[in-house]
Amino acid sequence: MELKDILAISGQPGLFKFIAQSTNGIIVESLADERRTNIPASSKVSSLGEIAIFTEDEDMPLSKVLDALFAHTAGKETISHKSSPDQMKALFAEVVPEYDRDRVHVSDMKKIISWFNILVGAGMTRFTPEEKAEKENNAEK
Repeated sequence: MELKDILAISGQPGLFKFIAQSTNGIIVESLADERRTNIPASSKVSSLGEIAIFTEDEDMPLSKVLDALFAHTAGKETISHKSSPDQMKALFAEVVPEYDRDRVHVSDMKKIISWFNILVGAGMTRFTPEEKAEKENNAEK
């Protein structure tokens, strides 16, 4: 399962895995309870593979943020998305020290922390696609 196949749907709690295209929208499966449902084409759907956060230099893909969180927590779930704003800001300062403090809001941190905990709970351990990770490793050499 790759991050590009994981969807956040406006108005729906949790994350969903893309299953198939339907005549009226898309069929998705909840990562929490594995229930399948049809999402109408009029819904706002975002792929986690296309989301990035603001940093001081350039936008950082969500996959890199999630990989940094995974390394920071040693593969375990992190603090709750219901933690205090100060705790969330402290966590982000440790994990992504260059995040833009003016444009990344607590609500954004809350979503990312919630998504991370859902993904780790669903057994996901790699967030960067393998081909992209190989290209980055070759570029560094």
